[in-house]
Amino acid sequence: MLVKRIVALLVAVGGALVTCSTAIADALDDGHGAASQQGGNFGQPSGTAGAHTSGVGTLPFTGFNLAIIAAVALVLLAGGTAFETAGATHPEEGYNWEEHRYAYLIDTSKCIGCGSCVRACRAENDVPDGFVRTWIERYVVGPEGSHVDSPKGGIDGFPPVQTSFTATKSFFVPKMCNHCKETPCIQVCPVGASYRTKDGLVLVDGERCIGCAYCVQACPYGSRFINPSTHTADKCTWCYHRITKGLKPACVEVCPTGTRQFGDMKREDDPVRKAIEGDRVAILQPHLLTEPQCYYLHLDKEVR
Repeated sequence: MLVKRIVALLVAVGGALVTCSTAIADALDDGHGAASQQGGNFGQPSGTAGAHTSGVGTLPFTGFNLAIIAAVALVLLAGGTAFETAGATHPEEGYNWEEHRYAYLIDTSKCIGCGSCVRACRAENDVPDGFVRTWIERYVVGPEGSHVDSPKGGIDGFPPVQTSFTATKSFFVPKMCNHCKETPCIQVCPVGASYRTKDGLVLVDGERCIGCAYCVQACPYGSRFINPSTHTADKCTWCYHRITKGLKPACVEVCPTGTRQFGDMKREDDPVRKAIEGDRVAILQPHLLTEPQCYYLHLDKEVR
């Protein structure tokens, strides 16, 4: 099985490199004259910009190029087994993640936009200035228009706002990583740094992450960023270091109105499980089929 996967990856990556080299060759042909005048192209000396395989326009399969293909394939193979590697060690001694499956519930009718959750998240997780792992959006809506803002993620609350239309309702909506079951961020990661735990969270392995930002672009909820200090992908973890010790996420702990709730779907008596199974809950962008594990009560139709 392992040999078959390696061979398949070699073929796939080899084909991709051939396609890529063809495109580069075509570009070199088109820009040969201009490149020569400017003293070379792609770092080559003047007069060698078109020095590729003539006629075919692809890189020859020399030992060097095959070595590159093999190296890329092994990286992709390592990425494909990231879950197995990441799951080899439990996060906390005595914690059995087979016994849990977590979910998050937000009641938008209770949120007052105070920003306590954002501040608690920053303090708990050392979130760098200018970035947030969780944030609050303000919606001001009327028959003739709508206004949506999130100044600094709502960390300092929300100042009064004037609109050019008559507002008939306004509300706040907290947002974060949705820890999707079918998450695109895991699918696009070339090295397997993004993975899903057995208890239902999507996390990032900082040792594997190369900071390519593919996952940042792929996330449809805008919940990821590249940490300027670590140069790796960063996001909400539902305070995994806390919940594996039996504590609540910091944002849930400090919420003064009970807007944010965190629960375990494997506990029959869990209030969050009962609400998700018994109430009319909603998820963000259901048409994407990502199966978010962050659920909302009283979610307005204007929210995306």
